[in-house]
Amino acid sequence: MKLGILGGTFNPIHLAHLRIAEEVREACRLDKVLFLPAATPPHKQVAAAVPFAIRFEMVRAAIADHDKFSVSDIEQQHPGKNYSVQTLQLLRQEFPRAEFYFIIGLDSFRDLPSWKNYQKLFELTHLVVVTRPGINDGNPFELLPVAVQNQFCYSCSPEKWQHQKGKTLLFLNDTPLGISSTGIRELVATGRSIRYLVPPAVAALIARHDLYRS
Repeated sequence: MKLGILGGTFNPIHLAHLRIAEEVREACRLDKVLFLPAATPPHKQVAAAVPFAIRFEMVRAAIADHDKFSVSDIEQQHPGKNYSVQTLQLLRQEFPRAEFYFIIGLDSFRDLPSWKNYQKLFELTHLVVVTRPGINDGNPFELLPVAVQNQFCYSCSPEKWQHQKGKTLLFLNDTPLGISSTGIRELVATGRSIRYLVPPAVAALIARHDLYRS
C-alpha cells in the first residue's frame, strides 16, 4: 500500500489542505492519505484554546466524504513533543508493509535541518515537497539541505531525486488557493464569513465550539 502522510496543526483544516492531499494522492498514485493532527508540535504553537480533540474532530468531519482519506490520533496517544521521525517509526509498527509518502510544504522543507534526526527521514519515507508554481523552475537541488546534498542524485527528472537509501524526493507544484488557517482565524475573530474556505462541516464545528472569537 502506498500511504500518503499529511501532518499539521489543522487549526482549522481548510480546503487548501484537502486539495494538496488530493493532488498528491493523484500524482503519486497513493492508495490512502492519512491526516495527522499534531498534538504537541515542537516547531509550532498550537492555539491553547483549541484542544487536540476538537482539531481531530474537524479533520474527521472534513474528510468524511472521501474514501481515500483517513485521520489518525497517534500523536495524541504518545504524550510529549511529537517529532516526525518518532511518529513515522510508530506508524511503521501500525503499517508494516506500507510505502510511506511524507507530504510537507516548501517552508517546512527549508527548515528541515532544524528538525530532530531529520536525516533519518530519508531512510523512513519518500518525501513529497509541495511547492508553488515557479518556485522550482530553477535547480531544485539548491533547496536540499547542504548536509544531505551528496546523498541524492537525479531520478528521471529535475523534480525527482533518489536518496542513497532508495527513497525518493519529489517536488510537486500544487494549485495555489491562497487559503491559510491564520487567515481563517482572523476572519472568524472579526465576524466575517469563512464560507468556501473550509468544508461546511468544519464551519459548523467552529460555530458550535465558538472557536477563534476575539
